[in-house]
Amino acid sequence: MTSVTSSPSSSSSSVFVGLLLAAGKGSRFDPSGADNKLLAPLSDTDDCVVVAAARKLLAASPALAVVAIVNSLQGEVALRLSAMGCQVVECSDAAEGMSASLMCGIRHTKDAAGWIIALGDMPHVQTSTHGGLLAALKDDVDIAVPVYLGKRGNPVAFSRKHLDDLLQLSGDRGARALLKSSPVNEIPVNDPGIHRDIDTRADLAASGGTD
Repeated sequence: MTSVTSSPSSSSSSVFVGLLLAAGKGSRFDPSGADNKLLAPLSDTDDCVVVAAARKLLAASPALAVVAIVNSLQGEVALRLSAMGCQVVECSDAAEGMSASLMCGIRHTKDAAGWIIALGDMPHVQTSTHGGLLAALKDDVDIAVPVYLGKRGNPVAFSRKHLDDLLQLSGDRGARALLKSSPVNEIPVNDPGIHRDIDTRADLAASGGTD
């Protein structure tokens, strides 16, 4: 796997990074925190939720460096993702919201040419969607989002032009503000998975999961 590790003295590279955000608490799935939704098995594959999401991202291109952001309590998630070939980064302030996890990943890979921001609880996004976003970045698109049936979804891609903006995010809304304030290139896809995340046990059951 191609890797990107930032350093104060290094210059920007031509490497693109897939950031897999997997540091959330998943409190809607299990308020007690006992069951991690990312480790819930999917009955239509041999994978759990986060492994399925990572597998699709890893398959997009051998040249795409995949970096997973986890929190300090997700030892099993970290082990599984590392075994697949993902770089794993622990976010110390993940409890502050998705923006904290995203900024952690951007800081860790700040010399990348661009990023595909993927979510660890979206296992049904197709590899071709990741590939389309990567192609857009390589064509010098600054922001790209997939669109299915006229509705935008995830993941979202950003060129390094937006590095400073991404490092100044706050709250639990990720990069949504950037999508509202900047020109966005919409990529039509035949992929309902861009709208399907696993927030609750009902979502898991509807996605072919087991409870």
